[in-house]
Amino acid sequence: MNSFFTSKPKPELPVWLQQDMRSNHAGETGAVFIYRGVLAVSRDVQVRAFAQTHLETEEKHLALISRELSVSQRSVFLPLWKLAGYLTGAIPSLFGSNAVYATVDAVETFVDQHYLEQIERLQQEDIFPELRGLLERCREEEIIHRDEARNADRSDRNALLLAWCWLISAGSRAAVNLARWR
Repeated sequence: MNSFFTSKPKPELPVWLQQDMRSNHAGETGAVFIYRGVLAVSRDVQVRAFAQTHLETEEKHLALISRELSVSQRSVFLPLWKLAGYLTGAIPSLFGSNAVYATVDAVETFVDQHYLEQIERLQQEDIFPELRGLLERCREEEIIHRDEARNADRSDRNALLLAWCWLISAGSRAAVNLARWR
């Protein structure tokens, strides 16, 4: 028999979890475009290899998260998340490898905490263990991205780079709030 007829429908997610998953989908969309922005601008062989490897992981995350939401549950601001992600990758690429690595470190530091909050709530409420497992796997890979960027960045962060990283963190928080809303 066709699996279409035998598979169980997915249980309805509570509103808070739909909002978080919408923000996760928006974030993974932005992450894909961060690495596309890096690849469009950077000519540094090491940065390009870093970006290509991480792009593949982010595309996998996006596919996994996409399966958890219907198209109507996704953010209406996806074009904005794509543009913001692209610029978040392309702009630091103009300034060299350490700017790219610092940017990825800032993004992934935020994502680590964002996923952890969801994982802890799912664990506390003892609901959706499969979804929690998916978020845990994504979080683990995001932490690897953060650590790789952190280990590759050999610069002392000047005031401009520190301000840029602060902007990335603040922008990530704002994007999550907007994506949760719609």
